[in-house]
Amino acid sequence: MNPLPAALLPDTAEVDGTGRLRIGGCDVIELAATHGTPLFVYDEAHLRNRCRETVAAFGDGVAYATKAFLCAAMARLAAEEGMHLDVATGGELHVALAAGVPPQRLVLHGNNKSLAELGAALDAGVGRIVVDSFDEMDRIDRLVAAGRPAPEVLIRVTPGVEAHTHEYLQTGVADSKFGFGLAAGAAEAAVRRAADSGTMHLMGLHAHIGSQVFTVDSFRFAIEVLAPFVVRHGLPELSIGGGLGVAYVTGESAPTIIEWADVVRTACRDAGIAARVTAEPGRAIVAAAAVTLYTVGTIKELPTRTYVAVDGGMSDNPRPVLYGSGYEAFLPRAVEAARPRRVRIVGKHCESGDVIVANAAVPDDIAVGDVLATPVTGAYGHSMGSNYNMVLRPAVVFVADGNARLVVRRETLGDLTARDIG
Repeated sequence: MNPLPAALLPDTAEVDGTGRLRIGGCDVIELAATHGTPLFVYDEAHLRNRCRETVAAFGDGVAYATKAFLCAAMARLAAEEGMHLDVATGGELHVALAAGVPPQRLVLHGNNKSLAELGAALDAGVGRIVVDSFDEMDRIDRLVAAGRPAPEVLIRVTPGVEAHTHEYLQTGVADSKFGFGLAAGAAEAAVRRAADSGTMHLMGLHAHIGSQVFTVDSFRFAIEVLAPFVVRHGLPELSIGGGLGVAYVTGESAPTIIEWADVVRTACRDAGIAARVTAEPGRAIVAAAAVTLYTVGTIKELPTRTYVAVDGGMSDNPRPVLYGSGYEAFLPRAVEAARPRRVRIVGKHCESGDVIVANAAVPDDIAVGDVLATPVTGAYGHSMGSNYNMVLRPAVVFVADGNARLVVRRETLGDLTARDIG
């Protein structure tokens, strides 16, 4: 009854002879005992497999969207597998460079890049800057006039396409903080300014319609809308952005990276677009690669429902409170066990909205002290995490071939006061 779908687990996940979960050849409960909880466990083979699929599907120039999950180890892994990296802030740029990623393989995004961020990018020699506003063009003009090298740029175009996703995840609609609107003529003006500029080398166009998009036809429609503009300007590059959705709960399904790329390439060909087509997936690469491990601390039986409280919450996974996102939950000690009991899994924060899984299916014998896991937590958990209530941010381990590698240590109490000066 309600068994956990195997498709929600990382590529190397397996159940041993006692019913316990192993990922990358490592016993998950032993990982919790060694590294503590909450704990992000990433399947390194899964990460590499998705990177390789993406490079095979889109070719050189395809970029990993680091906002989904970034640490030095992830930056190096993506670069090792032939991907460029999409960074959206000076902080992400710093981490990628510190990890040894060649700057020419970096693409700088952001709707409000500061003068300092743009200056750092130009000094480093990033491969592309995705220009998002006329104010940003003014800042680039100032930096180049002061002696910085002229960057190669893509113009971010807002096609006016509404992807079927959460309102906060729609980025391609006309009413958006991102990019130059196509219908209003701003995109045309931006391309002309960049083409005529002596401070920018115009290389192509960029569009992004949103995140957690399940319908690949949304990408086809965006390309059809963009095609006359792209063909008219005849630029050598077109990035269709990212946003491919992933399945989080039972009953959901999502296109593969290969299927997505096939639709994008076919739509471009049919529309007469001759430009090199690239993309910037993030969630599709890392989401299903990880599980988050918690320890059950309190089980509270009420007449209305049962609350199961764990030692993490909205500080390591804010997506449920932000977007109403759904997740599954299971016990790694009994992966294939029936899950007939319905509970609400909550965190330890002082917020009623600190809910991880609102209506979770779990085994009847769930108990205080159990290690509980939520799958498909590799994207936007670690990267959107916080220190709310001064909760320590979790450690991150990569597992492969029976070895667990700590890539981000758990925060300490000392870290919480390290920046205080008075």
